[in-house]
Amino acid sequence: MISKEKQKYIRNLHSKKWRQNEGKFLVEGWKSVEELLTSDFNILNLYITRKFFEKYAELLQWKEYVICEPEDIEKSSTLHANDMALAIVEQKYVDITEVDYENYSLVLDTMNDPWNFWTILRIADWYGIKQVICSRETVELYNPKVIIASMGSFTRMKVISTDLTEFLENTQLPIYWAYLDGENVHTKEFTPTGHIVIWNESHGISEELEKYITHKITIPKFGWAESLNAWVATAVILDNVMRNINK
Repeated sequence: MISKEKQKYIRNLHSKKWRQNEGKFLVEGWKSVEELLTSDFNILNLYITRKFFEKYAELLQWKEYVICEPEDIEKSSTLHANDMALAIVEQKYVDITEVDYENYSLVLDTMNDPWNFWTILRIADWYGIKQVICSRETVELYNPKVIIASMGSFTRMKVISTDLTEFLENTQLPIYWAYLDGENVHTKEFTPTGHIVIWNESHGISEELEKYITHKITIPKFGWAESLNAWVATAVILDNVMRNINK
């Protein structure tokens, strides 16, 4: 059972301000909680139903948890269809000094749409990208919509919020950016490591960042659409980069 006091606390975590003040966030739904159980995140409270316990008993062997009724979880969750599992988890703070320069990074400029953000996280996870470096204006990683819809990809991703101008100014790696008049992404020879800048298609890349771009690339257009949205462009670019460097 989840006490009324704890239910109130959980609902408070629906608020960004409360999450930031507490340094905690919610993980909701069977898939996300399953992924959480195999991650290195610190789980503070775990509420599950009997059905979840029976399905994942092996993963729960060394975890503390409370078995409760499905309606108790539904009352507290931001996800209306969640009747399986809910966890209160400690947020991670990842510093810019923890960037791995031996592997590719995605760099997100003002990606303030949760839908775009979680889709990009899942695409990055699919292609083996382990780190995403975000402008401070990019949507919060611990937004419940992002956590739920990333389907566990957040557990494998190092997400860093920083001043992108300062970061790109000081990096020694190639910086790729999708541009209308760039080199064809299908034939471009990519370096073994680098940064790929993805920007909000509504606003374009900021002038402050554009001057640090070292390689402009383009996705060839064969039809008449005006543009691709950010996550589609991310998928096409990563597919070409990863095939190129792993051939």
